[in-house]
Amino acid sequence: MSARKKRAAGARKARRESEKNSGRSKEAVLSDGEFNRAETAAKYIFSKTSLRPRIAIVFGSGLGAFADEFSHATKIPYAKIPYFPQSTALGHAGRLVIGKVENVAVAAMQGRVHLYEGYSAKEVAFPVRVFTRMGVKALILTNAAGGIKSDFVEGRLVVIKDHVNLQGVNPLSGPDDERFGLRFPDMSVAYDKEFREQTVREGNRLGIEMPEGVYAALTGPSYETPAEIRYLRTIGADLVGMSTVPEVLAARHSALRVLGISCVTNAAAGILDKPLSHIEVFKTTERVKGQFIALLRAIIPRIAESIA
Repeated sequence: MSARKKRAAGARKARRESEKNSGRSKEAVLSDGEFNRAETAAKYIFSKTSLRPRIAIVFGSGLGAFADEFSHATKIPYAKIPYFPQSTALGHAGRLVIGKVENVAVAAMQGRVHLYEGYSAKEVAFPVRVFTRMGVKALILTNAAGGIKSDFVEGRLVVIKDHVNLQGVNPLSGPDDERFGLRFPDMSVAYDKEFREQTVREGNRLGIEMPEGVYAALTGPSYETPAEIRYLRTIGADLVGMSTVPEVLAARHSALRVLGISCVTNAAAGILDKPLSHIEVFKTTERVKGQFIALLRAIIPRIAESIA
């Protein structure tokens, strides 16, 4: 095709797009793109498995080993899923696993993406958008966190009851698409009360003490200073981390019910007289892996009953 004909074909395509989008705002067109990307990614995932999960799990640093135990599992690298962000952080395998836990179909992310990797808040929350297009109704979010409250020591599992967003961004900013949800979602009970009660109850049954706490989200990747930890304690935070909140915001925007669980991997800065290390995170998550897996095996059937 000659250069002249290519230019003419390009002009015709541009006119068709213009006519298609005529009468629609720029915001509506941009929002359409996010919805369509999520739809495309969901269709690709469904092309790889016959399972249709209604529960999704996001595993934090060093916590993804449980997905290797799923039955009837299909493993899909993030790099294969259209538009899906790819994990670059240590301890995040970067794989979506679709399988069964106690005969319940589940979608699990072995690793997430973070703002500190250079992703925008919308990109961090995009996997949740994909889950909504897959028909997921409940989201379990896990993370490794620093303990601010004095008795939140290394290895303690904590149910998140609320959060403080200090990341300075929100994935809901910008164009709104009501196919995802209303622009101003209520965050009064961001973390589902019934799910929290079920988790505490199942933890007690397993002999795992399950306190609740408030999670403060910062951007990272540097750990907090002792002065920052004193500030976070003053404003009511019990835990601190670098994830989770963008995903919660996107989930609640689409009316997904949310459960959050933190694994306290270290005391926050200034509480103990020793430096913080990411290696310590992996040592702690490895130590509590058995408890963590037992807890998830117990609560997934309860959550499945709640959303049935």
